Amino acid sequence: MIQACKTVQQSTLRVGDLLLERGLITQEQIESALEHQNNDDKRRLLGEVLVELGYVTQEQVMASLADAYGVPFASLNSQIVDPNVFELLDDEYIRKQHVLPLFKIHGKLTVAMSEPANVFVTEEIERKTNCEVQVVAATTQDISRTYTSKSSAKDILVIDELVDDIEEADLRLTEQSVEEISDIEHTANESPVIRLVNGIIFGAVKEVASDIHIEPDEDQLRVRYRIDGRLFEKANPPIGMLPAIVSRIKIMAAMDISERRIPQDGSISVIVNKRQIDLRVSTMPGKQGEKVVMRIIDRSNAQQNLSQLGFSQEMLFRYERIINQPNGIILVTGPTGSGKSTTLYASLNEINSDEINISTVEDPVEYSIKGMNQFQVNDKAGFTFANALRSLLRQDPDIIMVGEIRDKETARVSTQAALTGHLVMSTLHTNDAASAVTRLIDIGIEPYLVAATIRGVLAQRLIRKVCTHCKTKIDYTTESLNAIELLTASKHQMIDAYHGVGCSACRYSGYAGRLGVYGLLTPDEEILDLIAKNAGLQTLKHTAIENNSFITLRDDGVEKIQAGLTTIEEIVRATSA
Repeated sequence: MIQACKTVQQSTLRVGDLLLERGLITQEQIESALEHQNNDDKRRLLGEVLVELGYVTQEQVMASLADAYGVPFASLNSQIVDPNVFELLDDEYIRKQHVLPLFKIHGKLTVAMSEPANVFVTEEIERKTNCEVQVVAATTQDISRTYTSKSSAKDILVIDELVDDIEEADLRLTEQSVEEISDIEHTANESPVIRLVNGIIFGAVKEVASDIHIEPDEDQLRVRYRIDGRLFEKANPPIGMLPAIVSRIKIMAAMDISERRIPQDGSISVIVNKRQIDLRVSTMPGKQGEKVVMRIIDRSNAQQNLSQLGFSQEMLFRYERIINQPNGIILVTGPTGSGKSTTLYASLNEINSDEINISTVEDPVEYSIKGMNQFQVNDKAGFTFANALRSLLRQDPDIIMVGEIRDKETARVSTQAALTGHLVMSTLHTNDAASAVTRLIDIGIEPYLVAATIRGVLAQRLIRKVCTHCKTKIDYTTESLNAIELLTASKHQMIDAYHGVGCSACRYSGYAGRLGVYGLLTPDEEILDLIAKNAGLQTLKHTAIENNSFITLRDDGVEKIQAGLTTIEEIVRATSA
């Protein structure tokens, strides 16, 4: 209750002062709102008047108040709600008090409140639920909307409190092979298997893994996590557990457990450490049994901004300039798993506002972003990228994000959209930024149309960061000098370089975490003229570099080496032709 008392003291802060402190409004706007408030017979709060006048959003008001109260602010959706906790409070109380129970972890109930400073309501909820309450602030509209759609949260699993140590005796229960589907389903729902699968997911999220691999071999079962782009072996359950483990995952992902002859895809949503995590599940039959790979998608990544992705100051300035263009095509290129989607989402977050209509066509929709219209393609139903784009153009969009340009038809419709006043963002698989231009021409787009629509191309890779706990400056060896020469194309230019010697914090790899390395092409008039004339790739590259219109991946990589963020070897590996 000490925290609650502190909250009440903080609630005496005036909302106008809070918004003014954060630079969200001006003194003139406050005075204008006060004048409206004084002339209003409804005796509304200043925050309500500021929102009505369009000076701030309700989310900005609530986030500022939450910060002052010392509680988190939450932007709600039904996907983060555990439907089981709705039974703890009756519907009438939820509607009357504008509160919403979200989830319970280790006996602590998290509740969204539109008045987070109201300690009396907090104490009343604690008495009603017999739980310790953790308050988060949310807008009344968010609470009401999420409450009405609570049924859509029925598939969310809260796994934190289901993770226990697996006893060796428990594993023996499933060491024998099971072949009958009914036996497999029964075994998959036994407590040891549930705890093991939950423990695998929980451990992967805790270690910030991007993928989980469950791989059968002739006499063993391997569980590996992909961390910072490298696979690490984490567990070796008995091989006899494979059918039960795979079936448990299929049950969670709403897949067909009786079908083991063909690949299957599915998805799982879980709550881990109070965060919603989505898992994209893929199974494939092999000689020794089904292999499972689960891609981990942390929804918090959707809220990242461009400054968090590792852009240099010059790169960020150039890129922000092109994403604020009124029309044209912007492409992000790179291999699978290089963070292209994260960059596109961050770009959209940067330019998103209530005044523009942003629509996306994706396969699949990885993150749900408030304020955007997102559509998922369905090839089996004929809802392809090209068909979705054609329909979307009749929906009055300002900005369109296309998950990937895969074929001539999608490229053609994207070009038409750019020519008719829309800004189109998409991804393309090429080795570098300049190659994206020639790739569009190879797909079948006329060179003059590419020149008329292209605004910029961003190439990217994910590189490992040097571990900050064991980072040391290196002495130059023959190998490192050769690597520097390769990077800088100069025998005389020397750069400071660091590496990690290895410690427990980085699993003795010398690296911990990843960041992006980028190349950016921003065509000027001369480059656009060369594109229209269908000039060769090398001509485009050389001219763009000479005109300072092209920052290469290695240019950016050298900056990151000098900043002590990564190693020479990592940049050579990520940018080698």
